[in-house]
Amino acid sequence: MLARVWSAAIVGIDAVKVGVEVDIAGGLPAIVVVGLPDTAVQESRERTKAAVKNAGFPFPMRKIVINLTPADLRKEGPSFDLPISIGILAASEQVNSDLLNELLFLGEMSLDGSLRPVAGVLAIAAAAQKLGFKGLVVPTANAQEAAVVPGLTVYGCRDLPEVVDFLNHPNQHTPVRLDGEAELARSPRPSLDLKDVKGQAQARRALEIAAAGGHNLVFVGPPGSGKTMLARRLPSILPPLTFSEALEVTRIHSVAGLLKDKGSLVAHRPFRSPHHSASGPSLVGGGSFPKPGEISLAHRGVLFLDELTEFKRDVLEFLRQPLEDGYVTITRTRQSVEFPAQFTLIASTNPCPCGYYGDPVQPCTCTPRSREQYWARLSGPLMDRIDLQVVVGRLKPEEMTQTQSGEPSEQVRQRVEVARNRARDRFHSDPELQCNADMQSRHLRQWCPLDDSTRTLVEAAVRKLNLSARATDRILKVARTIADLEGATDLGAAHVAEAIQYRTLDRMQ
Repeated sequence: MLARVWSAAIVGIDAVKVGVEVDIAGGLPAIVVVGLPDTAVQESRERTKAAVKNAGFPFPMRKIVINLTPADLRKEGPSFDLPISIGILAASEQVNSDLLNELLFLGEMSLDGSLRPVAGVLAIAAAAQKLGFKGLVVPTANAQEAAVVPGLTVYGCRDLPEVVDFLNHPNQHTPVRLDGEAELARSPRPSLDLKDVKGQAQARRALEIAAAGGHNLVFVGPPGSGKTMLARRLPSILPPLTFSEALEVTRIHSVAGLLKDKGSLVAHRPFRSPHHSASGPSLVGGGSFPKPGEISLAHRGVLFLDELTEFKRDVLEFLRQPLEDGYVTITRTRQSVEFPAQFTLIASTNPCPCGYYGDPVQPCTCTPRSREQYWARLSGPLMDRIDLQVVVGRLKPEEMTQTQSGEPSEQVRQRVEVARNRARDRFHSDPELQCNADMQSRHLRQWCPLDDSTRTLVEAAVRKLNLSARATDRILKVARTIADLEGATDLGAAHVAEAIQYRTLDRMQ
């Protein structure tokens, strides 16, 4: 007898419907799986056979052919264990097959018939809703994650007998309910706070500008000056995730298999901090079956590169295209997938190999040649894409011992949200723009007009600092953010002058 059960496969961060066709016919007992299965799917033959028997169901001792459609799509992972088991039971008439065309199944099977969680459930749940399925059957551990998708009926089951009982008696089972927006609203704010930072007024100002406009930022200073402390507090002044943004972020983390410790929904803007030994594929994503890398896991959040100059130059060059376009494309022989990568880059580095160049207390022991080679690790095109370049100096003794707290993150975030709302009101006719950093040259002509005195100031900066056209555009974007923070409609010379001062490290040796 022939039975068909529906499941799904992950491609990038999206899901594709997969039909699991099971045919039981005469012949010597054997299980054959076709349809480009990987090793994990091939091993489903043994897992499902043991699981069906140990769950108390007779296993048909005949030839079983399992076809995964479409046949030209590579299938990977253990998530097909459950649909294969249900297909075998339906083909052997041990389960009611009336609902099989209306539901989508996925889950890994243990040998005792219990269900284990799998990755990518949120992406599959979103696809199931678009494809018109009435419900989704998943392991209990994945049920809350799938239920985040509005309007989709989700059933969580502990083991194979519970799934069979649901198919035979659907009215006796209650679907899982979850109010995703309420879940997001209940999430506490990040614990790190800017009030813990002592001194560093200019660095705090740059951090506020970066948050308000989505600008990339690098801190340069000696060890112990507070660069990392400042960077880790950037998420605390960013606006909270909207529900649609939280779904985007959660989908990426779900596909990457990182949602187990984050509950059903990623409620805070991501903060990713890869080590400087990270490879290019670990940053941008990759693998035989492409998975998202650090820059995609930082989508809608922050990518922090500590000790920027310790990263390999070729690894840093991987960032250039995602920083410009907001996504990364991974191409393989059989497929090409696109991962979103709209993140704010914040980095920190020492000014020289010994770390004390320009420090008023500790003398620098580096030669001019070694400093030149040190900064040569950062290419001009990459530095062009970093809007704010800030020198963080050593704290003064009186600043180290002060007991008064600085301005808390809550107050700064309120100003940031007001500035971002001004930008969104300005971009109402172009919904693809989320913040000032997203503007292109055509937008600058419309929203960043310059009067004669301001134009003269920009031209002088271009000549003196040898700025590229990209760097010049980024000065105007930063100036637009500074104006938004002040509530100004037009750009003034003071806004542009402040933005220019953040480009002084472009040619630092």
